[in-house]
Amino acid sequence: MVRSRRFRFASNFISAIIAIVLALGLWFPAIAQTPTKVPVVLDGQPIFQVSNSGQYSARERAEAIAKQLQNVVQADRPIQVEIEQRNQLPTILLNDRYLLTVTERDAIPGSTPQEQASQWVQQIQEALERAKTERTTAYLWQTILLAAGIVLIAAALTWGLGWIKHRFFQAAQEQLTASTEADADRQPLRILEFLFKLVLAIARIGLWVGVVLYITNLFPFTRQWSYQIASVLTTSLASPILTLSNNSYSVIDLVILAGLLFGLVIFAGIVTNLFRSRVLRYAGINRGAQEAIAILAKYGLIFVGSLVLLQIWGLDISSLAIVASALSVGIGFGLQDIAKNFGSGIVLVFERPIQVGDFVEVGDYKGTVERIGARSTEIRTLDRVSIIVPNSRFLENEVINWSHHNPISRLHLPVGVAYGCDAKAVEAALLEAARNHPKVLKSPPPQVLFKSFGDSALDFELLVWTKEPERQFLLTSDLYYKIYDVLNQKEIEIPFPQHDLHLRSGTVGLSPQVESALTQMLTRWHNNGDRHSQTSGDGKS
Repeated sequence: MVRSRRFRFASNFISAIIAIVLALGLWFPAIAQTPTKVPVVLDGQPIFQVSNSGQYSARERAEAIAKQLQNVVQADRPIQVEIEQRNQLPTILLNDRYLLTVTERDAIPGSTPQEQASQWVQQIQEALERAKTERTTAYLWQTILLAAGIVLIAAALTWGLGWIKHRFFQAAQEQLTASTEADADRQPLRILEFLFKLVLAIARIGLWVGVVLYITNLFPFTRQWSYQIASVLTTSLASPILTLSNNSYSVIDLVILAGLLFGLVIFAGIVTNLFRSRVLRYAGINRGAQEAIAILAKYGLIFVGSLVLLQIWGLDISSLAIVASALSVGIGFGLQDIAKNFGSGIVLVFERPIQVGDFVEVGDYKGTVERIGARSTEIRTLDRVSIIVPNSRFLENEVINWSHHNPISRLHLPVGVAYGCDAKAVEAALLEAARNHPKVLKSPPPQVLFKSFGDSALDFELLVWTKEPERQFLLTSDLYYKIYDVLNQKEIEIPFPQHDLHLRSGTVGLSPQVESALTQMLTRWHNNGDRHSQTSGDGKS
């Protein structure tokens, strides 16, 4: 029950991300279009929008109006905004100077130029008065205190978000730990931890970005800089950088396309997991076949979905043929190992020499196959250590698959006894130890082979069959314990390595040179001894 709720939560969270990405993909291209009107900006705040008029473009008109408004704000004169009819069009005057003429293009649909001019006069008056107020000393000090308070509140919220994340994750971890026993089932806990950290990081980044933007908008100068930076970034990101066929794409378009493809991969993973857990698991198919079908379904969804997304986004697939051919050459030369491992992964999925759940031995590693990916295969060893093995290694080198087709395997247990022991008694003791173990199969029955006459012992070998090859080391250890007890009960000696050393008597012959050297040495020792005795006698007299 807990596990299903956890899976439902993860699915809903990822589905929400996919929905947001898809919404951005549909919404952002519409707002990234080239605008027909340009706003008039004062201290980083748009007041109204103007369009083209005669020989002047909308941007030129907006910049000229903004410059005149900025000069009026910096001057100490009172502000006076009026409307005057010129050439049957309303003209706005600022301090008796011409500001702009409101045309039919400037008016919003459903209103006349006169109504639009009256509305703009009020907006200009309010914007100029606000700009003058924001340049007073009292406003600046009040805003500085407000900004400091907002920073302190943001710091407190940052700490509070970390505390909330810790408490919620700790509670979820306790529930998952209580409901999962095997280490393989703890992967959802790691996924949940990653989601908690991701949400916390996004929340903190969003909080501080909001704080910076809010504080920046409190001051007129910083507000103007931030607006200019945002305008430059928006223009740069929205400018076309790639042209395919008749379509041009900007950085924002490419980022959204990458997000859609990433969302497609996540969506394919969710659908594949649901298909595996809700359909394949109850279809009576073994675990290896389930993984093979799930992998093929996932890659098929990704491939077909990518083609559909590219077509919807406006990319002509035929125009990518040249790019794909160039990439294939690069893959052939620069990514040989990756391409080889990817091809080996496809062969493993279709040919199925190894499957998920098999107990295999690759080189020095023994373990259970947990996952067969596009490039590598994950093996979980008996020490619960994950070994990532490239797929090509399973096809180029010898691999022992203890579970291939039939998991029943035979184990060899060598045993040595001392010379003089009854061979039939040894055979009966070994068979008794094997038959009393519950993990040893009754059919085929255990066997005992008399292997050889060793240097220090009579060498026997016990052969037993098991259907759990992944537990062979525990079974071997248990059998040796039982064999030791049975041999001690039957007083059958287990020898240790022995070596016999034989010494033969005889004459030792020396060469004439060695005899002459030994004679001289003995004569010298004898003469030295005589002189020493004479010296001792003279001293006593």
